[in-house]
Amino acid sequence: MTPPLILLGLSLTALAAGFALPGLADLLLLAVPCTLASLWLLLRAALGRDRQKWIVVDGSNVMHWNGNVPQIETLQEVLDQLIRHGYTPGVVFDANAGYLISGRHLNDRALARMLGLPIDRVMVVPKGEPADPTVLAAARDLGARIVSNDRYRDWADGHPEIQEPGWIIRGDYRSGSLRMDLS
Repeated sequence: MTPPLILLGLSLTALAAGFALPGLADLLLLAVPCTLASLWLLLRAALGRDRQKWIVVDGSNVMHWNGNVPQIETLQEVLDQLIRHGYTPGVVFDANAGYLISGRHLNDRALARMLGLPIDRVMVVPKGEPADPTVLAAARDLGARIVSNDRYRDWADGHPEIQEPGWIIRGDYRSGSLRMDLS
């Protein structure tokens, strides 16, 4: 939201200069449309996040839900159900996720392609870093809940929201059917 604010500030400054200084009246030809455009961008940015119901998926955790065997199909089924319920999912993976499902490293782009998601909604954390802090930070930044069976106990001090009921959506498979409490 910062870029639209900066553009609005610059546009309003140019608008004020065009009105206040007679020699800069031609500047109004540029300042008026720029001000209107920056207002539109600001409004769009402000409303855009509210319209989307973000949810952060711990991809490395969720792909183990069906029989404790890592499967991209399990994660895809969870994502499909979240999307059907109106959520906009973002997925965070541990660095080794590709090795678990394909025997080789897979980057953000490769996993996004496999999941049918835009690349800006899939992240593989760097080798040697746990995904948990990234999952928790993304959820906090987006005001989103998390889909995972992880309880994030190691991070409870810095993230008291994990104790709120329903903040972490857990799931599993029973008799071959996916179960998640999205209420």
